[in-house]
Parts: sequence; structure tokens; C-alpha cells
Amino acid sequence: MLKEIPKPFYYFLAVFLLLNLVQSYFTELIFDESYYWYYSQNMAWGYFDHPPMVALLIKISSLFFEGELGVRFMSCLLSAANLIVLWLLIDNPKKKDYVVHFFVLAFSMTLLNAYGFFTLPDTPLLFFTSCFLLAYKKFIAKPSFGLSILMGIVMACLMYSKYHAVLVILFVLFSNLNLLKNKFAWYAVIVALLCYTPHFYWLYDNNLVSIKYHLYERPNGAYSFEKYTLGYFVNLIAIFGLTFPLMYYALFKTKARSLFNKALLFLTYGVLIFFFISSFNRRIQTQWIIIICIPMVVIVFNYMLANKSAMRWIYRLGLVNAALILYLRVGLVYQPLLFSVFYESHGNKDWVKQIKDEVGAMPVVFENSYRRAPMYAFYSGGSTTYSLNNVQYRKNQYSITDTEELVRNKKVLYVSGYITDGTFHYTKTDGSEFHAKYINDFDSYRKLECIIDVTDKSVNIDQEISLQVYNPYDFDIKLNKLKFAAAYLDDYKKTQQIIPITLEPKNLISDILISKDTTNFITKLPKPTKENLGYVRIVISENGLYFGLNGKPIPLQ
Repeated sequence: MLKEIPKPFYYFLAVFLLLNLVQSYFTELIFDESYYWYYSQNMAWGYFDHPPMVALLIKISSLFFEGELGVRFMSCLLSAANLIVLWLLIDNPKKKDYVVHFFVLAFSMTLLNAYGFFTLPDTPLLFFTSCFLLAYKKFIAKPSFGLSILMGIVMACLMYSKYHAVLVILFVLFSNLNLLKNKFAWYAVIVALLCYTPHFYWLYDNNLVSIKYHLYERPNGAYSFEKYTLGYFVNLIAIFGLTFPLMYYALFKTKARSLFNKALLFLTYGVLIFFFISSFNRRIQTQWIIIICIPMVVIVFNYMLANKSAMRWIYRLGLVNAALILYLRVGLVYQPLLFSVFYESHGNKDWVKQIKDEVGAMPVVFENSYRRAPMYAFYSGGSTTYSLNNVQYRKNQYSITDTEELVRNKKVLYVSGYITDGTFHYTKTDGSEFHAKYINDFDSYRKLECIIDVTDKSVNIDQEISLQVYNPYDFDIKLNKLKFAAAYLDDYKKTQQIIPITLEPKNLISDILISKDTTNFITKLPKPTKENLGYVRIVISENGLYFGLNGKPIPLQ
């Protein structure tokens, strides 16, 4: 199969790989990459936001290189391998005469290009989507037990990459419901579930934290046509750039003449329709629809091979796209090329150095920034950092790890957006300033849990409630170090008002929260002054820190 690939393909592939390796070496990390690097420092079968595949790629990369390339090396290899798999998905024998056109098509897709070197969950998602389609293509031609095992492993790898992968599997299934009657298809499902069992166990062991966050706890906003639905259509243009009219025209003109072609169409239209409907509920991020790039490469290239006029125009516009993308890629390294635009890859080493020069080896705590905390750790050479999340923010990986213990009872530099005149400040390349102060004995208890005892899943304002406070720590906590409050949220789970409350012990009078134990209290929900509120959660401020995310949002009647 690989022997049939023409030599010019490998020449272009080598240039593509070399370009991405060079880009990876010279481009500073973006915030999400540093966050996933933090994942990789403690390998597990799951993480707060995503399954573990992205962390595994970074861990493997770090075995070969240090620095940025130690984060991105495997992404460069996967993106190159992805092009090989995509090429194998195309059956038209004329493709050997149009290797250049194939690479121009793939390189002109903006996000497919960017994920050639960035290490994000979508990077393995794209690769394993291609692998899944290739395995499925072989499977429908001649099902076998061996292909069932291969399909099962690839489906598990897809799901280990990103939860969105379930859309790939479902829409391919919808394109061929006869699979439900195919014993080899069920073998593949069994293999996939067996391979995915460690992650299922991790989810169970962590109280389904990822599922709960993505489905229920993630903050949202009021519907805005401009931000949500119109933004979705802008994203559909952005992923293809100048070629977008021809790309979607090729999609529209392609018919389902085979089961495999039908799968490509179902996957593409399925993702487009799914996220169009979702756009009436929340803002759709561009990378959420990147999955369609894989079937679209196959669909559009086949259309190009059958339509010379389309091939000429997609090739010409693709070259313009590629030139613009190359310019922007250089701009990721050298900011002046982007004029007044500053991206996440600009100036991180500089602001990290400013802090490092000030504090040396002292731990640094960032309030409400799971992005800056790992970025500082990465570029400072592994300094101890922690993201303290308060009620105005959201939970993240720092909420479920033991990183909090690394800064407990130590002198720290505390960086916060709530500080305006701290003892220290640093300036980013774009001119924005951040302030900080020193805390001599930092002591936070962000894992304390506040559980409202509700019978009908909702509560009333002014209602007396039973409250359970669970202390998961290995030590007792004195109540006089804590302040409790009711945080009122709007219908989109954004905090609108915080009102202090007083707790009365329900049974024994005690001045401590006993380690690994639950203490029961009675309190009354105060009446807020704000209107249009939808939820309430009980929160805790410890040792003068801003209130945390201790309780789950409970609907108000």
C-alpha cells in the first residue's frame, strides 16, 4: 500500500515535516499547550477537561527533545502521517499526477495547517479520524476479525483524543445502519470498550468530573445571533479561507455512490448540522468543527480530479491561502509582522523572566488562570505554580490534583487581577500589566465541598437549608479560618451576587471540620438584591482569599 505512493509525495511530505519541526522549535507555546504540558507532568487515564491522549503525545515528545519541540514533536509526526493516510483514502488512479495539488489543498486549510505543529487534543483527533475512515473503508470491503480489532483500537484512540470523537463514530454508523447486524462490527465495539475501560474507571473514580463539567457546569451566555449562529458561519469560512465557496460547492455536488462516500458525506453534514443546532445554545469554537477537514480533503480532491476547472481555481486560491498562512506562521515567531496584533505565542518568555528575576525559586500562585500558571512553570524551568480558582472562574485540572499542597504554608507571590497596587507588577509584550503581592503563609482549602441537602432538586430564597461540608484533606480545619456565603448565579451560571451567611451546627457544637469527615449545618439563604437569578451555590473564603467554587449550582424555584 505504501509502496504505491509516488516519490514526489514523500519529497513534499519531507518539506512539510521539516517546516513544522522548524516552526515548533522557534514558536513559543500557546496557553492551551502549556496547560496540556501540565497534564503530562502527572500521567493519568483522564484529566479534568479532556481524555489523556494529548498528554501522552507531550510525554513521548519530551523523551526526545526539551523546550517547545519537547511538547510538539509527536504532533509534527502525526500531522505528516495524517497526510499519508488521507492520500490512501483516495482511490482515483489519476491522483499520482496531482501530488502538488493534494498538498496545496491540505496546506491551504487553516486549522489543518495549524494543527500540523500545535499540540492540542484536536491534533490526535484529526489523525485518528483519518485512521478510522481508512480502517472502515477496508472493513466494508471485507469484514474480518483482524479488522474488527483494528477498528476497535482506532475507535478507542479517537475517544482517548477528545470526547467530540463520538460524533465521528456515530455519523459513520448512521451512514450504514446495517453495521448493527454485523457481528464483526460488534466485535469492534467490544474491543473499543475494553480499551477504553481505564478511562471509564478514571471517570468513575473522579465522580464523572469531565462529563459533569462539559454537560452541566460549563458557564454559558445569553443567546446572541452575532456571537453564536453568525459566528458559526464565520467559522465555516475561516477553516477553509479563500477556497471556501469551491469547497462547499464540491461537497454539495458529491453524491453517495458508495458506502464509503456515504460515510464521508454523513460525517461532514452530520457535524455541520449538529453544531449549527448547537449554535442556538452556545458559541461554537472553530476547532469544534475541524473534524470535517478530514472527509473534506477526500471529497474535494476527488471532485478536483473529475473537474479540471474546479481544480485550477482551488489550486490557485489554495496557493494564495498557503502564502497567507506562511506569512502568519512567521508572524507567530516574529510579532512585528502582525503589526498591532499580539497572539498567545508572543512574549511569554519575557513576562516569565520578569517574575523569575523577582522571586527566584519562590512558588507563584495565579488567581483564576489555569493558563498562566503552567506557562510560568514551563518557561521558568519547572518552578512550583498553582492556579487558585474562585467563584468568578471555573474549575480545571488544578481543582483535582494535589498541586495545592506544594504551596501550602509557604511564602508565595500571589498574582491576581483583583490586585491593582501590589508590591510587584509585570508587563506583557502587548502592554497589559499584572499586579501581585507576597503572602508569607499561603493556606487555601479549595477542595472543601459544600452540599445542599435538597429533596426536589431546587431551593427557595429565604428557605432554611441543611448544609453538609465535607473536608477531604488529611488534616482538620478550624472554622474560624472560614467565611461562608451564598453565591447567586444567573441562568447561564455566571456569578452575579455573593452574600455572607452564618452557619449553625446541626448536631454537636464544634469549631473544626474533621479530616475526611462531613459536618452538618443549618443556614438560611439570604434574599439577593439582583434579579433574573437561576442558581445558588454555597462558597467558602479561607484565610481572606476570594470565595471559591465549593458547592454545585442548585436551581432556584
